[in-house]
Amino acid sequence: MEKRPFAELGVSQEILKAVHKLGYEEASPIQTAVIPVVLKGRDVVGQSATGSGKTAAFAIPAIEIAKAQVHKVQVLILCPTRELAVQVAEETGKLLFFKKGLNVVPIYGGQSYDRQFRALAAGVQIVIGTPGRVMDHMERGTLKLDALRMVVLDEADRMLDMGFRDDIERILSAVPEQRQLLFFSATMPRAIKDLIGRYSRDPEWVRVESHAQNAPQVDQVYYEVDRRSKLEVITRLIDINDFRYGLIFCSTKVMVDELDQQLHARGYATDRLHGDLSQAQRTRVMEKFRKRAFEFLVATDVAARGLDVDDLEVVFNFDLPNDAEDYTHRIGRTARAGKSGKAVTFVSGRELYRLQSMVRFANLRIRRETVPSLGQVDEARANAFYEKIRGVIDSGQFETQDRVVDRLLDQGYSSTDICSALIQLLKGGAPAGPKTVVAAPKPVKEFEEMRPPAAEAAESEEAEQEGQEVPRPVGRTGKEEGMTTLFINAGRKNLVTTGEIVGKITGVTRLDSTVVGAIDIHQRHSLVDVASEHAELILRKLTGIRLRGHALKLSLATTEDRARD
Repeated sequence: MEKRPFAELGVSQEILKAVHKLGYEEASPIQTAVIPVVLKGRDVVGQSATGSGKTAAFAIPAIEIAKAQVHKVQVLILCPTRELAVQVAEETGKLLFFKKGLNVVPIYGGQSYDRQFRALAAGVQIVIGTPGRVMDHMERGTLKLDALRMVVLDEADRMLDMGFRDDIERILSAVPEQRQLLFFSATMPRAIKDLIGRYSRDPEWVRVESHAQNAPQVDQVYYEVDRRSKLEVITRLIDINDFRYGLIFCSTKVMVDELDQQLHARGYATDRLHGDLSQAQRTRVMEKFRKRAFEFLVATDVAARGLDVDDLEVVFNFDLPNDAEDYTHRIGRTARAGKSGKAVTFVSGRELYRLQSMVRFANLRIRRETVPSLGQVDEARANAFYEKIRGVIDSGQFETQDRVVDRLLDQGYSSTDICSALIQLLKGGAPAGPKTVVAAPKPVKEFEEMRPPAAEAAESEEAEQEGQEVPRPVGRTGKEEGMTTLFINAGRKNLVTTGEIVGKITGVTRLDSTVVGAIDIHQRHSLVDVASEHAELILRKLTGIRLRGHALKLSLATTEDRARD
């Protein structure tokens, strides 16, 4: 069954804005088939399992037919469990974001009655609930269905299996005759067909089977990750596995741009692919990617459709796809021609329920793993570096440096100290000397909640306006020997922090953080001390790089730069 853009399904501009905000670029097969039929006023029977993207298939037309000026229940959606009711209510709430005056409420057992009483009394238009609690409110007189225009039975077969048949029949018997009825069920046992025959009127039958095939050669894992920590986690996974060639999928074009910029700033070779790029730009990016001119392609689903690239080591689902079919299309881009590959998926909050639905729908084999610690990442880097050195030694492809080594040994240096110093230099570390104290970027260690930069900047600006002494993260610049002060055209007004400046320098240049000294952030600029021997490299590499959406311009700081605020 085909997929089509939402704009071709006859939905309103408010819905188009909402689906764009959610990152949906086109409708899934079940949505493409169901939405136009329901908008014409027909009853629908949809045979489709959870994980096919069917929630939006009934939620979008439900929102479209509900009238904001009528403060009565106009849509009733029945779900078998409280978890599914909450999930459907959350997705429906996101889809009606731009429909002013429309409200949705979930009602289910285990939740406070008072809260549900208040919500129903306020005149909610869409109610999503479990059959038992819906019946309870009907009997109490707190849920009136005289203005009902649509009833949806989601996962009808599960509701019957759980013993809700009598409740469902009593509810359907109590609703007005002039209403639409939508059945969604993974299977069609005789009991479901009996309900359809008794209560629906000439329904349109839509059947969507899973074409998603499990990829046996793909090692599939998922991580439960807070949204704010995804960037930190993906860089840890890339480093600990030493991935060099892969795809990273995001749900929106904005997220593609942001992630591409953030990874590039941390020193990873990336490029992006999404619908806002011209065809010539897309072709150029793909040619470079096939030639391995960069390591990771950050893309949306539509832009990456038809992507034909071999030997991908990994596919990251930075954002969870909309349905199981999109998921299997994504991960199928690795492990081709009998080779192995890895698929990594990030989920946060209630996305875990969506992933579980996809697993059931497509019979996926995916396991949960824990995020590697910073210590594990450091150990993996050290092991990779060790293997590189050993490989060079074993190959014999190197020039002997006996003369230099002998001179150092004659001066009393031990062989271990000589090797350690050379390794430090190879890693980009500073030469021997007193180490500079640096405000290093704060890692997301065990994902503690970090202080928002905006709050930090706002407090500093407020204190400055009141004439108070503003505490600096580190001391004034230009005081340390062997350091050069750079001028950067970004400051507190741009919400930059010391950690971001250090992270940008080390990420782009791959230098050790010890090359950065004192940092002094002013209102519209910053002064940064860096090791003199690396100043030219930092100037060249960071000029033009974006920090918080601001294109950086760097220069050697002058006396006037140090004096102004």
